[in-house]
This record gives sequence, structure tokens and C-alpha cells, in this order.
Amino acid sequence: MNQHHLIAEVFERQAKRRDQRRKFLQYAGGGVAAIAGSALLSACGGDNKSDNYSLTATPAPVIGDGDILNFALNLEYLEAQFYVYATTGAGLDQSQLGGTGTQGAVTGGRKVAFTDRVVAQYANEIAGDERAHVAFLRSALGSAAVAQPAIDISASASGAFSSAAVAAGLITQGQVFDPYASDENFLLGAFIFEDVGVSAYKGASPLIKSSAYLEAAAGILAAEAYHAGLVRTVLYSKGIAAPSLVAAAGKISDARDSLDGASDDDQGIAGTNGASNIVPTDANGIVYSRTPGQVLDIVFLTKLAAQKGGFFPNGVNGTINLSTVS
Repeated sequence: MNQHHLIAEVFERQAKRRDQRRKFLQYAGGGVAAIAGSALLSACGGDNKSDNYSLTATPAPVIGDGDILNFALNLEYLEAQFYVYATTGAGLDQSQLGGTGTQGAVTGGRKVAFTDRVVAQYANEIAGDERAHVAFLRSALGSAAVAQPAIDISASASGAFSSAAVAAGLITQGQVFDPYASDENFLLGAFIFEDVGVSAYKGASPLIKSSAYLEAAAGILAAEAYHAGLVRTVLYSKGIAAPSLVAAAGKISDARDSLDGASDDDQGIAGTNGASNIVPTDANGIVYSRTPGQVLDIVFLTKLAAQKGGFFPNGVNGTINLSTVS
């Protein structure tokens, strides 16, 4: 099925799809429970001493397939801008940035002076894929597509990359982690995103009802998994001669784990006795999942219920926009 036929089918199925009633808690995480509980208490007068209260609380938002793909589009904007800037020195075309919600600008981003031809080739290939993901999701969603939110991919002491590096223990507060300074730093910056994207699409896939949307999400999931495996492989390969790279990737993995809740799912690129760990899976060889709320924990760089922070300083656009409470 080519892209034009798939997009046509998406619109057709979107028009015919049945009412999709899912609780927002499934997508945005535990923070929504507090909001829903607050609304219920407010509706009930705060206690059970009075008979003069209403039992009608504000219902949880109805989340549909389009909302899930728009959530994914926010992440694709982030990944695409990072890779496109790193490979070309410029961002996505303005024609790819508009839509519903508040359109934001990109802070930072510059071209990497790659010294390893292999890394440069891989970076260009991934940049092309991520640019295509943005274009495809925007075409599939049509007028419902969200605009690019404000994105921080700067190399500064106060920027999101440096904050992530501080959280991982790679640098101390006030120092700078510059993902554009070298091939190795670029790979570590890419490593922050790629595993998160895979686990996000994996977590969302069972929740999508439209078979056309599911096919599209599965195709992007496969591409993101290739990207993640590629980044992990090159980091591990370079880490044979420079073990500090493997250690740094492990610290980034630990930091992601500390942000997204109590479970210990995230994995570095080295296993027992230094053996490679290119594909992070469970005992059954299955890649783990994250809820959108857990994904936002990581990209917002927070353990609290929040609607902005980190790589999205003003938050993301769309219905799914709240991180969880870790």
C-alpha cells in the first residue's frame, strides 16, 4: 500500500470510526487521577455532610486515535529538528510547522562537524526518516494536525540537553553538554530520544482502534526501532575503545528510569561482563512500553505531574499533554 492510499484510508476510517471512549489516565498517567478526583470533590461539595450536591463530575476527555497520533507528532517534531539541524545546520521548513495549538520556535540547534563518515551517513539517513515522519503524520491528520510546540535543543548551561546530562550525572550544574560538539556527543544526544520513541509507539499501539492508523504507527515504530538499534550499536562499537561512552549511555538510561516511575525497564548498551545489549528487552525478548505520561516525564525532565519543561519548555500541543507523578 503506498502512502497516498494509506492516507486516503486513514481519512475514510476516521470518518466512520465508532465512538472511542478511553480514560485519559491510560495515556497521560497518574496525574490525571488527581485532576479527576479534584473535580469530583468539587462537584460533591468537598464532603458527604450535605444532601445538596451534584454527583455529576467533569468527565475525563475522550481520547481518539487522532489524539494519539498528534501526541506522536509532537515527539517527531523534536526528533526531526534535532537531526535536521545536526546534519544541515537548519531546521524543518516553515510549511511543516503550522497546525492547531500554539506554534513555537526552536531554541538552539546547529550542524555537527562529523569526523566519522559512517556516523555522518547514519545521521543523514535518520534525519531524512524523521523529516518524512513529520510530513506523513501531518498529511494523515490533515487539518487536525497540531502545530510544532516550542522546542529546546540548545547547547547551553540552562538548556534541556545540559539539564538531561546533569540528571544523568554526566556533568555538574552550570556545565554544558553540547550534542553538536563531536560525533560521540551527537550519538549520546540521539540516545536520549531514540529508546523513548520506541517505547512510546510500543505503548500506544494496542490502544489504537483504526487498522489504518495502527499500520501507520507500526511502520513508524519499526523505523524508530531501527534508528535506536543503530545508535546503540555505534555507541557500543565506539565504546570498545572508549569505555566512558558505554558508561555515559548507562547513566542516561538510569536517568530515564528514575524519571518515568518505579519500574526498572530501561537498559543501557552493555550487559553482564560488558557484553553488548543492543536490543533492550524483557525475559521473553519483548521490548518494553511506556505510557504517554511516562514519555512526557522524560522529555519534560520531571518526576511531577507537569505540562511543560525540558525539551518542551511550553509543553506539547494536543489533548495528551500531562506527565505522571513518579
